[in-house]
Amino acid sequence: MKTRTTLIFLLLAAAAGLLAWVNIYAGEVGLSHGRLAHILFARDLSDVESKIVWEIRLPRVVAAAVLGGALALSGYLLQAFFANPIAGPYVLGISSGAKLAVAALMVAASEFGFGVRAYMSVGAAFVGASIATSFVIFAARKVRSMSVLIVCGVMIGYICSAATELLVSFADDANIVNLHNWSLGSFASVSWNDARWFLPLTAVGVAVSALLAKGVEAYLYGEDYAASLGMSVKKFRAALILTSSLLSATVAAFAGPISFVGIAVPHVARRALKSANPRVVIPASFLGGAVFCLFCDLLARRMFAPRELSISTVTAVFGAPIVISMLLGKRRA
Repeated sequence: MKTRTTLIFLLLAAAAGLLAWVNIYAGEVGLSHGRLAHILFARDLSDVESKIVWEIRLPRVVAAAVLGGALALSGYLLQAFFANPIAGPYVLGISSGAKLAVAALMVAASEFGFGVRAYMSVGAAFVGASIATSFVIFAARKVRSMSVLIVCGVMIGYICSAATELLVSFADDANIVNLHNWSLGSFASVSWNDARWFLPLTAVGVAVSALLAKGVEAYLYGEDYAASLGMSVKKFRAALILTSSLLSATVAAFAGPISFVGIAVPHVARRALKSANPRVVIPASFLGGAVFCLFCDLLARRMFAPRELSISTVTAVFGAPIVISMLLGKRRA
């Protein structure tokens, strides 16, 4: 088992490194591998090629890797919270709640003439995600069936999306395009200034998740078992959902809503590792999310270049079949 786990992590790390390099290398402005290596390692910013790499491509690659990992980890924590592998921030409407709050902030900034700071976007996204999560938790207390809960989450997502479209209609012409592109999900507009915010926020979320791993392992056996070990179940559940909300809100604030990553990646990680141990699934989910989003972002950029697809379009193509297989497998079981 240790050999398998080590091999999986080595493959994920190698895939992440390779995809990061290809994402930086591929683009409308052609570069040789030697030239790219010189730009990266010598930190040469003397020409247009260097500025394209350092100011456009590299921040995007960092965002895809870090935010992709954060989204997958957020999904894993939600799955632990609801004790069901089909839970995820996009399907349960949590990402849509964050999207609505950030859209409202953007429209308000446009109407009242103030600038939107990174901390304002994160704060708005966290509030929106927390409100949507509260509705989902309330629904979970009223229904026993996970399928009904998913339907409730999808309906919350539709309501938030409809409200977002309504807000967009009040935005001025100069901001409608940017707001619309962001609402579809994209890493294209991420800058190093944004990275100053999402890197530490994600680091906090990952660190707290690692600290919660032992508790998650006990919690997966049931609340009664966790309580018998001396855990404060209420405090643990609060920490779990707050950490998940922080991670999903951070992603929504800087990249918009991204579909299926939070469900598909943790499931694949568990299957690949043949283990449900949170101590290995948590880092595997983060690395898997990074690899998945780097791969999907590469396709979104280059598949129909120079036209670019939204990241959610590509993640849905690969993530939706995995979710369908999970549902069918659960039904057969």
